[in-house]
Amino acid sequence: MASFIVMEPPSDGLGTRPEGTRLIRDGFSWLAFILPPFWLLWHRLWFAAVLAFIVLGALSFVGESQGLAVAGSLLTLLVSLVVGFEGAALRAAALRRAGWTEWGVVEAENLADAETRYAFGRETSEPAVEPTEFRQTIVPAANPARSVQTGMALGLSHPGRH
Repeated sequence: MASFIVMEPPSDGLGTRPEGTRLIRDGFSWLAFILPPFWLLWHRLWFAAVLAFIVLGALSFVGESQGLAVAGSLLTLLVSLVVGFEGAALRAAALRRAGWTEWGVVEAENLADAETRYAFGRETSEPAVEPTEFRQTIVPAANPARSVQTGMALGLSHPGRH
C-alpha cells in the first residue's frame, strides 16, 4: 500500500475551501530519480530545479576536469537518489509555503482509491475549527513567595537561601 499526503488549498475569506485538493504519493519516484531537474521543473519547484542543474553540472565538470569520472558519477547518482526519495516532501513543503494545509495521510493502492478514501474521510470527520478571537491566558507568577526553611541541609546549598 502506498501513502498519499492530502494537501488542501487555502480557504477563501468565507471559511470554505475551494476545490483542488492535491494528493501527493509519498515514496520513491523513478521519474524524479532518472531526470531530477526536469521532474522538479514539471512540478514547478523552480529553485530546487535550478539548484539541481547547477549541482549536477558542477559535479560533472569537476569529475571530467579532474579525472574523477567515477566519483563524479557516484555523486550525481547521489543527487538523483535524494530527489527520487525526497521529491514528494519537496512538493508538500512548497504547497505549505504557498498557504496550503496538510489534511492528513491516506493509505491506498492507487490514486483513485486514495481520492475515494479521502472523500469518505472528509465527510465523516469534523471540520477544523479555527479560533476567531484571541483568548488571553493567565499564567501564575513564575516566582511565588516561598517560606524560609531553617534547619539542617544536606549538600552545598541551604534550602531557604539562594
